Amino acid sequence: MRIVQIVPNISYGDGVSNDCIAIKRALSERGYDTQIYAESISPKVESGTAVLLDKMPQFHDEDIVILHLASGHHLNFDIDKMNGKKIIRYHNITPPHFFAGYDRNSQYACSFGYEGLRYLADKVDYVIAVSEYNKQGLRRMGYTCDIDVMPILIPFDDYKQKPDEKTIQEYSDGKTNVVFTGRIVPNKKQEDVIRAFHLYKKHYDPVARLFLVGSYKGMERYYERLQGYVQKLGVQDVCFTGHIPFDQILAYYTLADVFVCMSEHEGFCIPLLEAMHFRTPILAYDSSAIGGTLGGTGVLLPEKDPALAAGWMNRLVRDEALRKDVIENQNRHLENFTYKAIKGKLYECMDKVLGEN
Repeated sequence: MRIVQIVPNISYGDGVSNDCIAIKRALSERGYDTQIYAESISPKVESGTAVLLDKMPQFHDEDIVILHLASGHHLNFDIDKMNGKKIIRYHNITPPHFFAGYDRNSQYACSFGYEGLRYLADKVDYVIAVSEYNKQGLRRMGYTCDIDVMPILIPFDDYKQKPDEKTIQEYSDGKTNVVFTGRIVPNKKQEDVIRAFHLYKKHYDPVARLFLVGSYKGMERYYERLQGYVQKLGVQDVCFTGHIPFDQILAYYTLADVFVCMSEHEGFCIPLLEAMHFRTPILAYDSSAIGGTLGGTGVLLPEKDPALAAGWMNRLVRDEALRKDVIENQNRHLENFTYKAIKGKLYECMDKVLGEN
């Protein structure tokens, strides 16, 4: 009996890829015969991590085949033709309307993803969703098979690496550092972070800085509009880092005084847990899976009010009692997402598929 994972691409630093690799490691630790098959594998990924799809063997009825689904791909229409027990690991798909006017390829890929998701509704044996939000979305789409929730498997030991010293030294000057981490894409609504920061800087902290950490590759049109918005507002000290190495990402988390997320669509939102890990108070807009991932911690905004967001930013930075309370609550909640805890959930899911519980 083998447990294999199938994913369109294995990339370095990608959330889906990281989850896929972490699951392979956890399955290996339990002694399972396991492998990852991908149509493309980044040269930055450690050799042996995955095997190209064209070398994938025939599966047997007792094998378990896990498809990671996060976008449109022909694999979404092929898995039902394979032998074995078929499982979807559902990360969610960004609604295509967010990409209208910015990138047709992304818009099409997401539309195609929803087609595949609907196609598979009655063709898989089991789904492991990364959030309750994703699970409920599948139920609305007509999925009647068993669906369990298992958050992203994050090896937090990776975050113990030394952060980039140059970045730490450059910005450890006593000024407030506001941070949001995530790809520069329309659903993450970086413009709303900028708007709230503008009011925070204007009314509370004129020397504060905002770091928008993430790649804008493929989203140059959206990135240009964000830059134009910064200029229109006349707000200073907004830094777009672009794609940067992992040690620099760690540096920005280390420097952050407050983490601000105004995203309107997330299937899970790993950066929220990363901010918790670095003991950074979180301010976030209540959309999609964000409230579920925060689990009652941080400060959750029920509406997009930039003035209210600016006021909360100020409180989270200046009110020491509030700041301490928020961070302590986040730390307690983070215990639910340790590698050991989520690995245990993975084993429970596999036992369920194998009929062992």
